[in-house]
Amino acid sequence: MPLLLLKELPRYECLLEAARQFPDLDPTSAEAFLHLLRTGDEAFRVVESNLGGHDLTQGRFGVLMALWGSCQQAADRDAPLSPAELAERTGVTRATITGLVDTLERDGLVTRTPDPDDRRMMAVGLTQRGEKLLKKVLPSHFKHMTALMEPLSETERKTLVRLLTKVLQRAAEIAPEAGHRAEAPVLASH
Repeated sequence: MPLLLLKELPRYECLLEAARQFPDLDPTSAEAFLHLLRTGDEAFRVVESNLGGHDLTQGRFGVLMALWGSCQQAADRDAPLSPAELAERTGVTRATITGLVDTLERDGLVTRTPDPDDRRMMAVGLTQRGEKLLKKVLPSHFKHMTALMEPLSETERKTLVRLLTKVLQRAAEIAPEAGHRAEAPVLASH
């Protein structure tokens, strides 16, 4: 689902005009922000289209990837996770995880088993069918990622990551995650 909901971005001149009416609007910040959202929407669309060809949504794919755990230590790889751990790793609510796990379990891609130490808890694990699907999806997923980034040189990609990390850190300062909300910080002017 797109975040920006604009196919065409406003011209810079229009942002300058709006800044006369709204003094808090910095035209260069607005222009960069709108381009960031628009680009994110298009990247999301490309990935969503590819995943849809495998009957996956972004959410279901995220859960499968969290369970696959390719970056975990070998001993922990493919280890079952609790729904709370899955929610934390994927950045969605526990209620959303429940719905995602329900459909993934229905499709035979994950299993839910009672935790041996606490019968009130469940552990979610990847099935062989789920791992097989990931191995089918990931080559085209990585191909699309590479194709999207291909116009940028390696140096430009590293610069982009550095710049986006700064924006990400600032977003965390402005609006801390739910449950950790503090009073909104006073933003210093540039």
